[in-house]
Amino acid sequence: MSVPLPLPPPAAEQPCYRHPDRLTGRRCTRCGKPACPDCLTQAAVGSQCRECLKAGLPSRQEQVRRWNAGQPRLVTTVLIVINLLIYFGDQVFSHGITIDGYRSIQAWGILYGPAVNNGDWWRLITSGFLHASILHVGMNMFVLYQLGALLEPTVGRLRFLAVYFAALLAGSAGALLLSPHAQTLGASGAIFGLLGATAAIMYKRGINIWRTGIGPLIAINLVFTLAVPDISIGGHIGGLIGGAIAGYAIVATERKPNGFWLGLAATGAVAVASVSVALYAAQQSLNR
Repeated sequence: MSVPLPLPPPAAEQPCYRHPDRLTGRRCTRCGKPACPDCLTQAAVGSQCRECLKAGLPSRQEQVRRWNAGQPRLVTTVLIVINLLIYFGDQVFSHGITIDGYRSIQAWGILYGPAVNNGDWWRLITSGFLHASILHVGMNMFVLYQLGALLEPTVGRLRFLAVYFAALLAGSAGALLLSPHAQTLGASGAIFGLLGATAAIMYKRGINIWRTGIGPLIAINLVFTLAVPDISIGGHIGGLIGGAIAGYAIVATERKPNGFWLGLAATGAVAVASVSVALYAAQQSLNR
């Protein structure tokens, strides 16, 4: 015959640490302070007082770090949003206002050699954020989303952004070299640059680009560029070359001391060289 064990004595009641007029037999499982049910919160193990619960939360810096880690293509998303906002803003605010057949925002920011030579240097950048139609911006942003998902986590946000702008400027330089009097717009030069950077990084790391989708994608887009009229051949090829050089430089320097900053500096050098070529081509447009 088994004899039932005696029940443990009830916990001695003590005043709650926040409400001295309330007696309680419960305690915080972390610090041991007596606390009434209103001052305790159920935790993974036991219940904790408000101070211990707050102390267990991650710091602001840790929250930011965790949020950043969960956003692998933040720069890509921001670039897409900017392009879309500019396009739809142009549709709304420039409705019915045209200059030489272009909407007013497009006329202000489109790439045009004589205008760049007259001091409108910003066109080297703004032209890469303007698009002629919803199909134009839609196709460019779709490819940007795909390439950003692949490249941004690989090289990091800052270097990805640097490659993007270096390629954009290289595309502007190429467009002005081949067709300085053409009025050019679109993010295609920068996107071709991301293709070139991805191919260069794969090549440098021993990956056969023809066994991935990058090699065939570049080939198809080059054929499309040469075969379809009214496409900036110089912009696409210039962006491709500039992005490839920037991507190769990033991988070539990543194992060296201060490799991150060396790669960033090399990408900046591509951008500076592209601006120099673009300004030279814009000046020469007066003689062509």
